[in-house]
Formats: sequence, structure tokens, C-alpha cells
Amino acid sequence: MSIRIGILGYGNLGRGVEKAVMANADQELTAVFTRRDPAGVKTVSGCPVLSIEELPGKKDEIDVLILCGGSATDLPEQTPEYASMFNVVDSFDTHARIPEHFDAVDKAAKRGLRIGVISCGWDPGMFSLSRIYAHSVLPNGRDYTFWGRGVSQGHSDAIRRIDGVVDARQYTVPVEEALEQVRSGKNPELTVRQKHTRECYVVAQEGADLARIEKEIKEMPNYFADYDTTVQFISAQEMKEKHSELPHGGSVIYSGQTGERKHVIEYSLKLDSNPEFTGSVIAAVARAAYRMNAEGQTGARTMFDIAPKYLSPETDEWLRAHYL
Repeated sequence: MSIRIGILGYGNLGRGVEKAVMANADQELTAVFTRRDPAGVKTVSGCPVLSIEELPGKKDEIDVLILCGGSATDLPEQTPEYASMFNVVDSFDTHARIPEHFDAVDKAAKRGLRIGVISCGWDPGMFSLSRIYAHSVLPNGRDYTFWGRGVSQGHSDAIRRIDGVVDARQYTVPVEEALEQVRSGKNPELTVRQKHTRECYVVAQEGADLARIEKEIKEMPNYFADYDTTVQFISAQEMKEKHSELPHGGSVIYSGQTGERKHVIEYSLKLDSNPEFTGSVIAAVARAAYRMNAEGQTGARTMFDIAPKYLSPETDEWLRAHYL
């Protein structure tokens, strides 16, 4: 039997999840739910588009609900709300607020006897796993994470929530000097400002206060306040021509030692499409959430809590024969 997937939110990430579900033989897309007028939303798969108001009535038709809203305002409210009704998976990526988000989802999911897996994707997500594996193997060491150069969906969404902003793209850019110091095993002490810069391209409403928008961006806590940030206002046409793609990637580098010997572990990703890759990770996690709940597990989880075999569509025997 296929795992029945519902998607809440049909932006870039929602479409990425949809493509991933279409590629998985053990999953089927039941419906996409939206706050917009469903009549104006057309899906790639042709699956039904329903109003978010209809979602509570679909509890018996959806095995896992994937929430594709933004981390700034959507997921802190939506994931706990729906975790009491469905097994849920989200991509909440405001690192500083993950503990409180986990607690809220845990209470709701336990109340509904469901599983709620939060903060899935590649960071947090796959990069998080690489950090914990490296630290476990080399406890005497230090990890460094570099993102980009690429478009951050969460940061771009946070800018778009500012009054007067029509559209925005935020590029995270690693500082090359810092990157080379880490790769050479020097273990430098680096602040977040020394590791990355942030480039923001913004389309503003006509007549909007550009100085106010720039100030709000640069002073936004958890997103831009701790970084050297540049803001450039551009036209909608330039945004379409130069910033329509959504590439991303990055590296987790862990430098440690055993006795007098130094070791460097590096895990890196180069992504043509951030939302499509993130959607593929989330679809795999949805498989795991379904399996864990079927075994009787309830409450909140992260990718730290998921055994690798739960993510795979293959059998245990196949995995041992081919990947071990």
C-alpha cells in the first residue's frame, strides 16, 4: 500500500515535495492544501487542490502531512496545530528556535498519538547528521558549517514578510579566507560574521520606504543581525532575469585529532535546486515518520532519531547486500 501524502503550502518547496513524491513508488499524493483560492492553483501532478479549511476533515485520508510554509511565521503555528491530527514533517530552519519548536510539536503529537518530525532538509537535516557523526568519531575536534553561495529559501521568505516588499532573494556567501583556514586544519576561532556574508536583492512596492526596509532586514534577529549584509533594490524584471533559479549547497567540515594525528572530515552538497533537493529529503523523512508511527511511536522527532533504514524504500536485506 502506498503512503498517502498531503502537502500544505504550494510554493517552491511544496512543488519540490510534489516532484519527490511522484518519483517514489511507495508514495502517492492525496491533495495539496492552500490558503489561496484553490481554483487558481494548478499542480504539476494534477492532484486535487483544496482549501486549508478542509484539512481537519481529511484525517482518515492522509498518512503524512508535509508542511511547506515558512519558518518565520507559518511553521511555529501550523506544525503544532496539525501534529495533533496527522503525522507531520516540516523543514523548520530557524536554528535558535528549534528547541522550543520541538517542545510544542512534541506535546501536540503525543496528544494526538502521532509523529511530528521537525527541521528536515539538508541544513538542518543532512548536515546535522554529518556533524553528529563526525563529533562522535572525533570528540576532540571542532565543526564548521559553510553555506552557499546560494539562495536561502527561509531568509528570502523572511524578507518577503516585511511590509513594502514584493519579492526577495537572499544569497548566503561563504568567506573564502575562512573556508581555506578550516580546510587546512588550522581550527580558527570564527564568528558567524567572519564565516559568511549575506546578499539581499529586493523588489519593493512603488513608494515604499526603502531605508526602513533595509534597516529592518539588517537588524532582523536570527537572520541578518549578526552578519555583514548588503541590500540591493532591483526591478521585478531584473529579479526574473537574474535571480529566478534557486541553487544552493555548502559544506560541513570537522577538524579533529587522535593523539598527535590530525584528521579533517568534509561533507558537501552542490544543488541545482534547493527546494527540489529539500523536498526529496522531506519525502524520505515522511516515509520514516509513517513507519515509526505504525510501530506505535508518538511525539516529536528530528533526523537524529531516525534509523537510516526507515528513510529508504528498500528492504533491510537489500540494504545489507548493496550499501553496507
